[in-house]
Amino acid sequence: MKKIFALAVLAAFVTPTLAAFADGGAKFVGNITTNGQIREDMGTYWNQITPENGCKWGSIHSLSNGNSGTSKFAWDNYDKCESAYNWAKEKPGERHFKFHALVWGSQYPNFLCKKKNPSITVELTKKYITEWFDAVAEKFPDLEYIDVVNEAIWAGDNYHSGYGKPAAGANGISTDDTECGGSYIIEALGGDSIVNGKHQYNFITNAFKMARERWPKAVLIYNDYNTLTWQKKEGIELVQTIVKNGAPVDAYGQQSHDCKGMSKADFEKNLTEIHQQTGLPLIISEYDIGEEDDQKQKEDFANQIPFMWETEWIAGITLWGYIDGATWANNTGIIKDGKDRASMTWLKEYFAKNVSKGKNTTGLGAGAAVEPEPQTPFKGTAFKIPGKIEAEDFDIPGVGTGNDSYSDDSENHGDSDYRKETTVDLYKKATGVVVGYNSEGNWLEYSVDVEEAGDYTFFAAVAAANDGPSFQMALDGKALTDMIQVPKATAGEENYEDYNKVSANVTLPAGKHILRLSVISPWFDIDYFTFVKGKDATDPEPIQKDTTETKKDSTTAIFRRGSVTKSGAIHLYRIQKLYDLKGRVVRSKR
Repeated sequence: MKKIFALAVLAAFVTPTLAAFADGGAKFVGNITTNGQIREDMGTYWNQITPENGCKWGSIHSLSNGNSGTSKFAWDNYDKCESAYNWAKEKPGERHFKFHALVWGSQYPNFLCKKKNPSITVELTKKYITEWFDAVAEKFPDLEYIDVVNEAIWAGDNYHSGYGKPAAGANGISTDDTECGGSYIIEALGGDSIVNGKHQYNFITNAFKMARERWPKAVLIYNDYNTLTWQKKEGIELVQTIVKNGAPVDAYGQQSHDCKGMSKADFEKNLTEIHQQTGLPLIISEYDIGEEDDQKQKEDFANQIPFMWETEWIAGITLWGYIDGATWANNTGIIKDGKDRASMTWLKEYFAKNVSKGKNTTGLGAGAAVEPEPQTPFKGTAFKIPGKIEAEDFDIPGVGTGNDSYSDDSENHGDSDYRKETTVDLYKKATGVVVGYNSEGNWLEYSVDVEEAGDYTFFAAVAAANDGPSFQMALDGKALTDMIQVPKATAGEENYEDYNKVSANVTLPAGKHILRLSVISPWFDIDYFTFVKGKDATDPEPIQKDTTETKKDSTTAIFRRGSVTKSGAIHLYRIQKLYDLKGRVVRSKR
């Protein structure tokens, strides 16, 4: 969010007589401080608070001698960071506090600016980042929700905020990008490498690891804007990437400033896609509708807020300001000149009637309806390795963050009745059932039990109609293979019937683990995979392909993996092929 400056402290409303909208509900419905103040009516409506600017790094951290000296931290210097925390603590379990934000490419301290402090270095920046994290942890050791990294999506030529350019709003005051000259925040947190043309966001992953070390029980959030519209794809890719690289992310924060005029269908579809593709609970972190027309603003609220409240994988809702004229953008307030706008009237009526409809199975924070439960093996016990795993037998999802067992879009495109309770696309093909319609970012997990530590050969039966599809295997969140290319069918447009084997040498630790298959590039089908003891081992189940015409009659059935007869054996000319990680033939046998 762009920073706003305090104009005046508005007079508070009369002593509240109403309960907060979400009191007793499944999740919080919160708001922010108003021009740096906590209004007396805050608890009348809201049971969660986020300081708009007060907990941002530039509002708190300074040095004792300008751009040098020792660190100083003023917790209520500009906006009410400590006071907001204490407001929530007045009613523990009923009110909730979110720290916003640890790392942001805007509103960081002046002493990090390259032009304002020519002596600043990567090493010094890292030192100050560590001091900042440590100071917040000392002051607030029991934080419940934390926006760990804010607005870091790479959107064409730069990040959403000033990570890679001169900073906006340094120290909560300066908005002159040229004056600051940018910072070394990215470099100090480990940089941002690019692999296959995609940003790896190493600095975000490392920031989350630092946060988890200090707050093992907090809900750690990645927060960004325009993620429901213009940068939806980029936001999904960012979250997928940092999770794959080991960032302990608990929720994806949707600022939701881009919802004005969005239809109910599009709003629900976009949020569902984001949840399915990232596998994470969502938090609506900065919702507002900048609309002068009262009825149009109310219509957006009525089209969008029920889905937020009644959807089980949305863990909480924060509106970004409620007093018109005291918010970051025009006409986003829902109380104007001391009177409720139509949207505020609608909110009161909706929650009075529907608070019990709230659902929250994320296991995160306020009002979570159920305790977290781990994913479980589909067939009751973990798959033994060495051994064979059918792709369609992925784990049964658990409950809560990190306990999903797959990520897929919200629509089941398959034609099989096998596991219809999931959205994974299963088809009646090959040896029975295969996983198809694999789009980029999809993943499946399997509980496995490795009999003995050591080297193994991994085989997978896959099919693709075109060049380019690929996947990767991981174990307990760490890459097990490089990217594995799926070979194109030898003939036929849209031919997903031509199955081939790919293989890779892997090293496995003994014991129980979670195996993950991640789709890197679409589209392909996968039937099963096998682990065989030893490097470059022999495939125990090579695919056999028929290359001669065989007369079909009532006594003969021909299959892609060979042929059988009802009345006796027939002789076929077969060819066996094995492909390496790049999709090249490494073994051909007739």
